[in-house]
Amino acid sequence: MTDIVERYNISQQHFWLHGPREGEPVEFDTAAGMWSVYGHPEAQQVLADPATFSSDTMRVIPKGLIPEGEGFSLEGFITQIDPPEHGKLRKLVSSAFTRKVVADLEPRIAALTHELLDAARDRGRLELVADLAYPLPVIVIAELLGVPSGDRALFKQWADALFQRDTKISLAEPIEDQNVDIQATLRPWKEMADYLAGHAAERRRQPRADLLTRLVEAEVDGERLPDYQVVNFAIILLLAGHVTTTMLLGNTVLCLDAFPEQQARVRADRASIPAVIEESLRLFTPFAAVARSTTREVELGGVTIPADRLLMVWLAAANRDPRQFPAPGVFDPTRDPNPHLGFGRGIHFCLGAPLARLEGRVALDILLDRFGTLRTDPEDPVTFIPTPTMTGVRRLPLI
Repeated sequence: MTDIVERYNISQQHFWLHGPREGEPVEFDTAAGMWSVYGHPEAQQVLADPATFSSDTMRVIPKGLIPEGEGFSLEGFITQIDPPEHGKLRKLVSSAFTRKVVADLEPRIAALTHELLDAARDRGRLELVADLAYPLPVIVIAELLGVPSGDRALFKQWADALFQRDTKISLAEPIEDQNVDIQATLRPWKEMADYLAGHAAERRRQPRADLLTRLVEAEVDGERLPDYQVVNFAIILLLAGHVTTTMLLGNTVLCLDAFPEQQARVRADRASIPAVIEESLRLFTPFAAVARSTTREVELGGVTIPADRLLMVWLAAANRDPRQFPAPGVFDPTRDPNPHLGFGRGIHFCLGAPLARLEGRVALDILLDRFGTLRTDPEDPVTFIPTPTMTGVRRLPLI
């Protein structure tokens, strides 16, 4: 794996890509003031027990760390809600991602992939992220939601501001002593919330056959969702609905570039594409970490964690735990079983996983049809998203 690190100049912040880590599966990070979970069985234990490891992490964040009245609130975000309310809201939104709804999108995904690759061909070369991996999923999710896909430059601006900033916040010291531009971090939330609130208000006046209208008209326990929750749902769907696939597709092509023998195999046997995608999710886990907070004192990985403590569950490190995955740094699509945590696990398993897998499968199949070899350009280096909690390429020029 060291060869890949050197070949693509991967930052030390993405520590899980730099070979086997030393230390225990659960450790306290003194500098960050929180616990870190690195092991696969330990991560599974956390994700499977929402009663002990709550998704409501804001309750343990010190007051003042996130300014109030800045257009930012995690209230109503399904990723921050525990049972039983979580189950009701999850059921409501999951109706938009039924097996049939997702399967019916395949012809549209294929047509868009060809259109985007045609446009790239006319420009003379392919930069995978800008030309395909970003616009493909954002157009699909925008069409599902019912917002103009032509606004995708705006969506990218917001996603870049939120996910591609190297922002580190420590619970161990006052926010005023940290080098963090909170205003710059929170500004895109407000802009995106205002944008989606405007579209939601328009759907209340003039309903359409789209997901945003379904959210506006949805009821939980006989009551309509409040405006802030409609907007927060829309934010999650818009962001997670495209960022995951953007990273998944870029990372999978990167794996095939780094392991050409696997590219030759999948080119000869297209039925292996799903397994290639699953191994890519393990090796280059897009969302590398998720946060939880303890509701009680608990033993995890041989250590005792007090109640009301913040945990970072490093899915990317868990997916390279040698106790679960032999030769974890090798890209091996034949792994069976491959119980990676690339889409999470438990009640918060990624809602859009079936759509991301479909987009990845269709796009990769077409790329293999249209390109003799998927190969990076040594004179135009790959660049990675700098955020430590994400694993994905920001630019991926191909020759």
